Amino acid sequence: MDLKLSAEQRALVASFAELLAKHVPPERVRAAEPVGFDPVLWAVLRDVGVVEMAVPEEHGGWGAALLDLVLVAEQVGAAVAPAPVVETQAAASLLAVLAGAVDASDVDTDAARTALTTALRGERLVTLAVRPAHGGTASLVPAAAVADDTIVLDGERLLLVPLRDGTRRAVANLASAPLADVTLDADAVELARGPAAVAAFEAALDDWLVLTAGGLVGVAAAAHRATCEYARERRAWDMPIGANQAVAHPLANGATALDGARLLAVRAAAEPGRGSPRARELAAMAFAFAAETARQVTYDAVHFHGGYGFMFEYDLQLYYRRARGWARVWGEPRDAYRRAARARYGGDTEV
Repeated sequence: MDLKLSAEQRALVASFAELLAKHVPPERVRAAEPVGFDPVLWAVLRDVGVVEMAVPEEHGGWGAALLDLVLVAEQVGAAVAPAPVVETQAAASLLAVLAGAVDASDVDTDAARTALTTALRGERLVTLAVRPAHGGTASLVPAAAVADDTIVLDGERLLLVPLRDGTRRAVANLASAPLADVTLDADAVELARGPAAVAAFEAALDDWLVLTAGGLVGVAAAAHRATCEYARERRAWDMPIGANQAVAHPLANGATALDGARLLAVRAAAEPGRGSPRARELAAMAFAFAAETARQVTYDAVHFHGGYGFMFEYDLQLYYRRARGWARVWGEPRDAYRRAARARYGGDTEV
């Protein structure tokens, strides 16, 4: 399987890297905290079609492949951009699937189409709750603190829930992300029910896991680059600290792990388009390995910067916090490995 990027994909990466470098310097990231949302940046990303690219052309989008979205997510992660790119793309893709359902009495295609149209027009920011609701509440919903609607799986009902102060409670978190707990109420619109609802949600969660894996790779890669530069410049006992094996070897391990995490995310993104039965398994594996890699690489980054690494004035803490917080929105790597095992072997496989 050839996973090399095409010329168009390399151009996509370059354009988003340039865009984010221009609009998301570290001071902008800090200014968006603790809410974790920069409306000016979001307007810029909306203008370049960051939501439209996740939607097929027949539904008014650009029809980008999941791999293209992963490449964008990596750049978003590298910039630790305070914008809800991953969750809005996953939500828009899910709405497009529902809007295109054929002969499905258990799917309200009109409601899905209306919600998708308003999202594409930028009239409403729609996000995805990656944890099913329990007891009438969906917890840690990405971007729910700033979004207009969220899609929630409640039992075997897939709901579009309007968000307002009475139905959401912002949750303070390590990553300074706009998370909120969402209470379901009578204004929720049922998009689908039964097995169709569950299947659509699980597929959307797969997308979110793969895209988040891409974002975590970007976070880790940016922290690793900064640490390698510091290890070459910082001198102790008249030699660069990177000349010491205790520094050089973990940095080499980090580079290897990053290559593996990036390769796994790209492979997982390519699987759905190939109709592979391993798509769900690989999506979970990509998320788990990227989360583990980002956690270790950012730990090493803080450690090798010494006292500087622990200071808020330095940028490393921006990566360190998000490497942990972004993954925990859904779960720990071990939860993803269990999901991968269930996808491969079925049942309630324990890992």
